[in-house]
Amino acid sequence: MNLLSALLMVMFLLSAGSLARATPAALRCTAPDEVTHFKVTLPYTARAIRRGASLVIVAIGSSSTQGVGASDQAHTYPARLAEEMRRRWPRLVVTVLNKGVGGETAEQMLARFPRDVLPYHPQLVIWQTGSNYALTRENMQGYEQTVREGIARLKAAHTDVILMDPQYAPRVLGRPLHKTIVDTMGVMGHDLKVAVFRRFAVMRYWVTKGQYRMEDIVTKDQLHMNDVSYHCIARLLADSLVSAVRTASPPQPDNPSITSNDRHEGRLSRQ
Repeated sequence: MNLLSALLMVMFLLSAGSLARATPAALRCTAPDEVTHFKVTLPYTARAIRRGASLVIVAIGSSSTQGVGASDQAHTYPARLAEEMRRRWPRLVVTVLNKGVGGETAEQMLARFPRDVLPYHPQLVIWQTGSNYALTRENMQGYEQTVREGIARLKAAHTDVILMDPQYAPRVLGRPLHKTIVDTMGVMGHDLKVAVFRRFAVMRYWVTKGQYRMEDIVTKDQLHMNDVSYHCIARLLADSLVSAVRTASPPQPDNPSITSNDRHEGRLSRQ
């Protein structure tokens, strides 16, 4: 075998190995519509996409947003979500800002809103919360009030909101409070008319239906997600966003002469 043939063989084996690793994740990133479908629309996000200029998304949360368990920052769910959105809308300038800080609770995230969320004037905020509360607390005292306050602040800033509930992982399942948190987030979504991405139900579906074993989607620490699960969550989240924006009506501005998107675009242009 000459040098050129050897190089071609190595390239073929590497590409085949990459394909073999990618294909199962691509084929099994599924969940039923009743789990992934948002019950509300996302008007500010929809308008940004329809205008075709730019879309700013802030992902705020704890280690699941920061990307603990991923092989690198390119494999976190916010990074993967940006790729999925650009693939669906290739002419749209999509910015997904990763504002995850490992170990934080809802109160600590809310305290960061003035620094890490509101200055960017996003059309969409994805707020991943609840896991650390389940792991560190014995009751729900203060949790719901904190999340409701955060949602109110985001709505006042003319931003769509998606809540992301806890991951389906052994250490979360081992804490009695996890079910109450998941249920409470669903109730808040209904009451406050915000979207809830039901990560817990999605991952439970994967495991109970045999798409994945727990060890395929959760790291050895029995808590954090990995490249496969981050990738699949981002893909399903992007699919949910597609459905939500297709049915969204334009948001109603507070002042008919100044639309909220005009405020977004003006502020962004001055940054």
